[in-house]
Amino acid sequence: MSALDTRRPPSMAEALKNLINEDAVRAAGLHLRRAWKDFDRKRFERLALSGMADLELKARAMHVCAALEATLPEDFERAASVLEASLGPPGAGDELGGLRTSEAGLAGWMVWPMGEFVARRGIAQPVRALAALHAMTQRFSAEFAIRPLIVAHPALVFRTLERWTRDESAHVRRLVSEGSRPRLPWGMQLQALIADPSPALPLLEALQDDPSAYVRRSVSNHLNDIAKDHPELLADWLQRHLPEASRERRALLKHASRTLLKRGDPRVLELWGVGAPLRGKLKFALEPARISLGDSLTLRVELESTARRAQTLLIDYAVFHVKQDGSRTPKVFKGWSLELAPGERRALSRKHALKPISTRRYYSGTHEIELRVNGAALGRGRFELRV
Repeated sequence: MSALDTRRPPSMAEALKNLINEDAVRAAGLHLRRAWKDFDRKRFERLALSGMADLELKARAMHVCAALEATLPEDFERAASVLEASLGPPGAGDELGGLRTSEAGLAGWMVWPMGEFVARRGIAQPVRALAALHAMTQRFSAEFAIRPLIVAHPALVFRTLERWTRDESAHVRRLVSEGSRPRLPWGMQLQALIADPSPALPLLEALQDDPSAYVRRSVSNHLNDIAKDHPELLADWLQRHLPEASRERRALLKHASRTLLKRGDPRVLELWGVGAPLRGKLKFALEPARISLGDSLTLRVELESTARRAQTLLIDYAVFHVKQDGSRTPKVFKGWSLELAPGERRALSRKHALKPISTRRYYSGTHEIELRVNGAALGRGRFELRV
């Protein structure tokens, strides 16, 4: 495969780290040399590839960034211009996932270390750095790179982000929301915004009805981040923006409410019309009583309404996983959302698999599942897990 042939996405079998690989580095060297004839392509590729095979994805991005620091011009203005000139055409439409480096220039995952270079070397020239990120985020999201600039120059960056809420590119508008998320996965936490998210609220309000679903999805995730630390703020937001909301805005706000709905926050449940207790009878059972890791449980629920009116029910369940010390911690899972008619009887069932995953370690012992209806715990069952 040639250095330019990086347009194919990696197969499912390929490791995530190989999104930044040897071919991508060599393609970057080619395009950087095209953008700047004095670029030491051989040195860049040697530095970037040395030891890269043993690194995971984020570490690879930082490693390639270090190679850029060693080979691009010392003057940041000049270096930023070289990086911009190496880029391919901006992404059209909503998604960036299909963008790949081609003969036209760099795009996709290889732009991540370029953004990191801007975050490191451009911190003292924030206006120029933001201009470079404006270009880069249209080829690969600059959500990680903009965060050090927010910390160092909050007033300037938020003025810029306010202007970008009206940018013609959905990728730039998404950066406004995604880059300022307080708890962005894989990104540095923005402690000032965790403590006080108010600087970002006007931006989210400007974008919550954005024509791009890509942008609105970011706004919903940002609001959900805020809800984890300021549940009352999310409830206030719903109270203002949920009445007479469009279908698209309702979907955004429902996704933004997911953490507090799972927690059973009374005010948020009430605002979504699922705050009233069940009027009727409920039976809850688990089967089998003993399973091995990799098997599945079946949850069975029987409902009988005694109400004269239809009831809107949000039914979730919390699995209390056994920890190494024998204690249990809950993890809430989505169950059912339904309308129960007056006098209606309904039977529900769902399988819950307990399979090995990288983010949780399972231990043998007695686990519990708690059924929650409109935030209230109405049923509980136990099962033995063998690991």
